[in-house]
Amino acid sequence: MAGLANVFGSGAMSNSMLEIENNNLMFVIGSNTTETHPIVGLKMKKAVKRGAKLIVADPRKINLVKFADLWLQQRPGTDVALLNTIMHVILREGLEDKEFIKNYTENFENFRGSLAEFTPEIGEKITGVPKEKIIKAALMYGEADKAGIYYTMGMTQHTHGTDNVYAVANLALMTGNLGKESAGVNPLRGQNNVQGASDMGCLPNVYPGYQKVDNLASKEKFEKEWGAKLSDKPGLTVTEITDAAINGSIKAVYIMGENPVLSDPDQSHTVKGLSSLDFLVVQDIFLTETAELADVVLPATCYAEKDGTFTNTERRVQRVRKAVEPPGDAKEDSWIITELSRRMGYEMTYHHIEDVAHETGRVWPAFSGITYNRIEKLGIQWPCPTKDHPGTSYLFKGGFPRGKGLFTSVNYKPSAELPDVEYPFILSTGRQLFQYHTGSMTRRTPAIETIAGQAYVEISPEDAEALGIKDGQVIRVSSRRGSIEIASKVSDRPLKGMVFIPFHFKEAAANVLTNTAVDPVCKIPELKVCAVRIEA
Repeated sequence: MAGLANVFGSGAMSNSMLEIENNNLMFVIGSNTTETHPIVGLKMKKAVKRGAKLIVADPRKINLVKFADLWLQQRPGTDVALLNTIMHVILREGLEDKEFIKNYTENFENFRGSLAEFTPEIGEKITGVPKEKIIKAALMYGEADKAGIYYTMGMTQHTHGTDNVYAVANLALMTGNLGKESAGVNPLRGQNNVQGASDMGCLPNVYPGYQKVDNLASKEKFEKEWGAKLSDKPGLTVTEITDAAINGSIKAVYIMGENPVLSDPDQSHTVKGLSSLDFLVVQDIFLTETAELADVVLPATCYAEKDGTFTNTERRVQRVRKAVEPPGDAKEDSWIITELSRRMGYEMTYHHIEDVAHETGRVWPAFSGITYNRIEKLGIQWPCPTKDHPGTSYLFKGGFPRGKGLFTSVNYKPSAELPDVEYPFILSTGRQLFQYHTGSMTRRTPAIETIAGQAYVEISPEDAEALGIKDGQVIRVSSRRGSIEIASKVSDRPLKGMVFIPFHFKEAAANVLTNTAVDPVCKIPELKVCAVRIEA
């Protein structure tokens, strides 16, 4: 989908957080927004109070459901079928934006044909959502003037995650909800500077600004800027690196600010990969479970101990300022990287961290107008091509980078591992409000541990009764990859036949259980669906 894929694949919101409050309709799918993005969740609640309609699609009864006009409780992994059925109904009712489709899109007729089989009856059969609710969702979204879609890793962490994103983009294109205020397609990033890291080229197939490494013009531009010869071959993704370490084709890995022992699927597989290396370096602020396996640990500074910028989920580049001195021998990430580079024979000539921003503006036009002076008090959203440009609150006004938005036909594909007689439950993993990621920071905070310091597995009352499980009872959850013992939490939140485990807790690590199957395009693992067995 070219320009669209670059934006939504990189996770950038097409619109802004401030615009949420003026949505006519919000469609939240695969996002436990109030717990994982509380500020965005607060804006959604404000929008509801102002009269906006809210559709929530989630297999769990998340807190946001209390504010929703409509809750679609689909089976995990059936999002494409749900979205295609909604679009089938929109077309049947004539609610597509014909002028937008004519002027700003292509491949619509072929795409239209791909939706023919997704009748409400078929949609209900695949997703488990009553057809009346699917039809109501289609009418609500199709009739809204300004409709925004919001999603997170509940959509992307599947073997068909790319198809999920395409389906979301198709829905927005069909109804003309791109290129205007308080609408759009809005992926919400999972950590504080994931957007900034992606923008700066921390992906295996692009340079800064999402410029492809296998594009000759991009390669030559960066070779000239950096004074070095560069490869035109895309690198490996995180999941591919683990496999490459096991088969011996990768000998050394440098991990910075990441804890894959707890965050990657199939913990035993991850540990085997890291242990197979000749050399492992981990750069972090604490001795994480991954750092414990390292040959060398480089102590780094936290956000309050360094200068630079973070870029948030709405593409806003913001200043980060050093507030306190780092402890012990901890050094800024930028100092560690430039010093390592110097000792390995390549001199990085940055005299101040702002020099990095200047360089970024030279090689990426969308960043050219962003300077430290301009973001002294308030950040600026890229694209910002010139020093007098105000930044871009929403993307695609007047058209798309590739010329026209391309409709992409996607079909429903089942998840890689579904329940069977031996493993009859679906496990989905995720986050909860009080803990953050693998807990390397939050689990060192006594107040948080007092409130939310115990691992748990959510199980429906019907399933708990059938298995003779009581609330709080320690039970065993097993998959084809391993077993954990964990406290049960009998709750009406999960769908019958589904269980949910937050992945923050090393003593009952959810990723002991999860599957290493990945999306064939972007290689993201299927952390949201795998088959498990429950034993009292």
